[in-house]
Amino acid sequence: MSAFDLLHPSLQHHIVNSLGWRELRPLQELSIEPVLRGSHCLLLAPTAGGKTESAIFPLLSRMLTENWKDTSILYICPLKALLNNLHTRVEAYLRLFGRTCELWHGDVQQARRGRILKRPPDCLLTTPESIEAMLVSRRVDHRTFFSGVRAIVVDEIHAFAGDDRGWHLLAVLERVTRLSPTEPQRIGLSATVGNPEQLLEWFAGHAPGHREVVSAPASTTGAPLVEIDFVGSLDNAAIVISRLHRGEKRLVFCDSRSKVERLGNALNGLGIRTFLSHSSLSVDERRQTEAAFAASQDCVIVATSTLELGIDVGDLDRVIQIDSPRRVASFLQRIGRTGRRPGSRRNCLFLATSDDALVQGVALGELWRTGFVEPIQPPAKPLHLFAQQLMALCLQEGGIGRAAWQPWLLRLPPFREAGEDLLESIIVHLLGNAVLQEDQGILHIGRRGEEEYGYRHFSELLSVFTAAPVFTMLHGQREIGVVDQSNFMNRETNDRHLALGGQAWRVLHVDWRGRKAFVEPSVGKATTRWSGGAGDLGFQLARSIQRTLATDTVPQGLSRRGEQALQRIREEFAWVPIEGSVLRVSGTDATEWWTFGGTKANDVLQIALRQQGCDGCSNSGLKLDLTTNRPNFEMALDRIRKDGVGFSPDHASAEALDALKFGDVLPELIARSIVAERLFDDQAVAEVLNANTTIASIGNWEADSATRRDSIP
Repeated sequence: MSAFDLLHPSLQHHIVNSLGWRELRPLQELSIEPVLRGSHCLLLAPTAGGKTESAIFPLLSRMLTENWKDTSILYICPLKALLNNLHTRVEAYLRLFGRTCELWHGDVQQARRGRILKRPPDCLLTTPESIEAMLVSRRVDHRTFFSGVRAIVVDEIHAFAGDDRGWHLLAVLERVTRLSPTEPQRIGLSATVGNPEQLLEWFAGHAPGHREVVSAPASTTGAPLVEIDFVGSLDNAAIVISRLHRGEKRLVFCDSRSKVERLGNALNGLGIRTFLSHSSLSVDERRQTEAAFAASQDCVIVATSTLELGIDVGDLDRVIQIDSPRRVASFLQRIGRTGRRPGSRRNCLFLATSDDALVQGVALGELWRTGFVEPIQPPAKPLHLFAQQLMALCLQEGGIGRAAWQPWLLRLPPFREAGEDLLESIIVHLLGNAVLQEDQGILHIGRRGEEEYGYRHFSELLSVFTAAPVFTMLHGQREIGVVDQSNFMNRETNDRHLALGGQAWRVLHVDWRGRKAFVEPSVGKATTRWSGGAGDLGFQLARSIQRTLATDTVPQGLSRRGEQALQRIREEFAWVPIEGSVLRVSGTDATEWWTFGGTKANDVLQIALRQQGCDGCSNSGLKLDLTTNRPNFEMALDRIRKDGVGFSPDHASAEALDALKFGDVLPELIARSIVAERLFDDQAVAEVLNANTTIASIGNWEADSATRRDSIP
């Protein structure tokens, strides 16, 4: 008997006859037994590996066999666009059995939500923030609506787990679970991750029941084709894209919205049919461009990570990466968009626009070839979310008893492990600052809580991520998208031109009160600024960059032009050793300590050096720049190695504290301790400190390197 034979007979019939499938994909076959058993599962496969059906088919079988009623499946995604994309497919599967599937997120109209509440669907596609909104809304009878939940599917779970949105997801699921008479089965869907067992343990948490990681077998379609070329600028990248792969459908990734806009404009100028996709474009703009791209051939879509996840834009011929992402996992997501058609293979072309980008792209490729994928590390100590959840629970229950919150929140491991004394101190602080108020032993939202979070029905309380202030750009009644407020800070500037959606726009009028910018199409140069950066440089990638600089081997897939550029760069960095750090000094008080330790380790070492009197210290992820001389540095480093490195709450920067949403309602010491613990990569710091430090002079190092070199043991 095959696993397929275990499915409900009606489901077997429809898979073969209605869908016309001759066979299931490997992950879909492997997932049937553990999901039917009710195990908490993590299902792993590359993009387009059939993960959705791997969860939905056996859950549908259980629904039919066990006669599930009401809303029995919650299907949660990190992006509204991904939910929109999935809805048609999942709805079609359920409709085969007279079952229903609905969509609920921030863009769903109120009338449609009302219909959902009157006739709850069997499966609800939604986001964590929307579930939170349903729990606190007075329009939703949450006790009735969620009482039938039997299974929770979280798609692209790796996109949640690495930041506070993952903890928020788990906390919301705990509150949903408490409304259900049975413990819902948890199923996570993910691309390849470096620590799947730990990710599943995090996701299942305290929930009783068997846990099982199910992985798709390795692909037999051949090794991916990965190529790297050096083009030197974004304009040159546009020329290369315009000339290569004519007649094919190409998805181009950039790691910033400004690069997406610049490259899109350049490609349009070269006569290439080009579409753009990034988070600042309006929903309608993105839907139209993604649909047009999916239906087209011989075209390019330029995107940020918004298309890294499994949003369907049709069969792709090529993935092109401008410069390099900072994570192997991101690269795997992106290359996985290709190779779907029989006879095709996954592929990715890196186009490096700078020396740094070329080295990082080569280093990332070499790291990928070793089989390394970054482990997912949920952020430590999410106590600010305890404050958020307590406030949300007060809204949900119309007030909660001073001890009655515990069954709702203490099942989440980090809250339970913090201890009741610490949590009680947070509650006392919230009461003392009027974030909460107490009336006869019942906690309610207080005056400051209303002022801080009450705007627009407590919408700011429902989300755990922060965003820069934005202005909506309008051409007549058409919403184009949003741009950061920073583009309008100079109010006296006339004739301002901004780029959005691959089009230049001239600003006609700025409505500061309504946060709107009215525009008309224009021609010529236009630029737009957005906040946000490329993210931290990880320790493993930093070390791979070091090895790339220190060796003379020619990486696989490197073009002739790239090989010449890499050779030139290696000659400039001939002082880099294969391991350990490098101190480069000049005759002045300028010192560069090339730790190759990554952003987090360098943050810690930077603070430790400042404590030892080494001022003017700045961090690039690969090195620390200091305004100090060699003797002072050596004495400071000796003391650091002898005393060890501690990272106390006092070391949390103001910028890091500002980025901790809800941190401002906590006692300051607790907020600082959260930030400090999250910034401390103790393993990377130890590796940097335990290795030798080579000394090299800044100047004509290559001419007399033998006489300029020694080391700090």
